[in-house]
Amino acid sequence: MDGIHDLGGKHGFGQIVREANEPAFHERWEAVVFALSGALGAAGVMRNVDQFRHAVERIDPVAYLDHGYYGRWLGGIETLLVEAGLIRQREIDDRVRRSGHSLGRVAAQPSTAPDQIGYAPEGLAAQRPLSAAPKFAVGDAVVTQDASSAGHTRLPAYARGKPGEVIAWHDGWVFPDANAHGHGEQPAHLYTICFPGQALWGTGAEPGTAVCLDLFEPYLDRAAQS
Repeated sequence: MDGIHDLGGKHGFGQIVREANEPAFHERWEAVVFALSGALGAAGVMRNVDQFRHAVERIDPVAYLDHGYYGRWLGGIETLLVEAGLIRQREIDDRVRRSGHSLGRVAAQPSTAPDQIGYAPEGLAAQRPLSAAPKFAVGDAVVTQDASSAGHTRLPAYARGKPGEVIAWHDGWVFPDANAHGHGEQPAHLYTICFPGQALWGTGAEPGTAVCLDLFEPYLDRAAQS
């Protein structure tokens, strides 16, 4: 979906700073959130990882930027718990008030008509066999589709409507755009597409820069012959 989570290629967010020897968890509550994510799957609240990613995408935009990695996970978990009917939003709000915080810290934004996912994943991994042949081959020139999405997608905004080249093919994989919303796994061919920097960011791109993205066949069209 189009939202604050899609930060790739955007200006104004500063340099990415890597923490040397960063621990898996900085505080104990982060480990608790990690454990909760596993419990969601065991309880049938989270049916697949694409559903969970979309829940994280839908949290409050300010919270997405402010709450950190596991804070975002917590907002997504709360969203799914409310949508599953296991907890009410009011209960989350009351807990925040009792802890002395404002409701501005609540990230969850559950839907009043959540997606229904009535199937389990067909396998532990996401790779799936396909009988249909791939539409593209290594070396083909392609262009990504230029359309916004109200639902989950793995095509970032900065790479929409851009020309690139197929440099690898990875067989069939679960299609996240369908799987996140209960429309079935709908496996699709997955490719690595290489984009010249100037195709993505114009003449201001760093010379010699290229970006490679793993993208699904439904995102791609064959480039027009020049």
